[in-house]
Amino acid sequence: MPTASRKIVLAGGSGFLGQLLVNWFDQLNYEVVVLTRQCGAKTAPARAVAWDGKTLGDWAHELDNCTALVNLAGRSVNCRYHTRNRRAILASRVDSTRVLGQAVRECARPPKVWLNSSTATIYKHSYDRPMDEVSGSIGGSPEAKDLFSVDVAKAWEQAFQEAVAPRTRKVILRTAMVFSTRQGTVYRVLRRLARCGLGGAMDNGRQYVSWLHHTDFCGAIQWLIERDNFVGVVNLAAPQPLSNREMMQIIRAACHAPIGLPANRWMLEVGAFMLRTETELIIKSRRVVPARLAEAGFQFCFTDLATAVQDLERQLDQVVTQ
Repeated sequence: MPTASRKIVLAGGSGFLGQLLVNWFDQLNYEVVVLTRQCGAKTAPARAVAWDGKTLGDWAHELDNCTALVNLAGRSVNCRYHTRNRRAILASRVDSTRVLGQAVRECARPPKVWLNSSTATIYKHSYDRPMDEVSGSIGGSPEAKDLFSVDVAKAWEQAFQEAVAPRTRKVILRTAMVFSTRQGTVYRVLRRLARCGLGGAMDNGRQYVSWLHHTDFCGAIQWLIERDNFVGVVNLAAPQPLSNREMMQIIRAACHAPIGLPANRWMLEVGAFMLRTETELIIKSRRVVPARLAEAGFQFCFTDLATAVQDLERQLDQVVTQ
């Protein structure tokens, strides 16, 4: 029987997380294929293959005998949640997962492992206890304005669980915010606020932030692909979540920002409306911990935010001086 090739297929891999993985696995000498709906998307050094994210096509042949399928497909949640966007956010996740399940089921030599995105937002808004994969509570809260997001996450995971893939190991990725130096990503936004003197506590500042350095995100994906006996749900988050107030203090210190004006709820609502996004991304308390990764022996490079931010700032300094 032919052995699986060193090939990674990234569905929806033209976005931020996909491009992190493209570069990571290219450096490991994998063939990387990106399934993308964006005509002319920049996916180099990966090979781009067109798909619509909802119907079978020639793209399905790329799954034959590949090492791993990683599904990252889904419309960005950084938008206003009006009816059209809600419909697109849900459909882009559920439809892509279902059609990938169909492709895997019909594949003569299916992928060894299928990693499907989900979100750490699926856990309840919580200040008082951490949420791991076993004891964590799932559900929305009107206080956190996350009812829609939690419903999407549950439908997303259900579509994945319903996919029949008896010869493929399946893993659900409940991913926290990934911090990177790339333009437009969450760390660069928070950093810009801090440098402008606006990096104070947001809302009450008590809400927990779960985060992950981009190196650990890529390293965890590689580890999960290579770990032949790991199945089910996994939290992709650093071991030490912290409050919004503490996070902004760390970022201000790294940026040498002496002051950080706070923003209360009404200010956040106005700012979110102007930026065409939602306050849920800021006010929800996500106290998510990676219990299964820790128990299975995964070694994080960055366990605390201060060290992670120092590394990101070092990377930015290198770019400036080059």
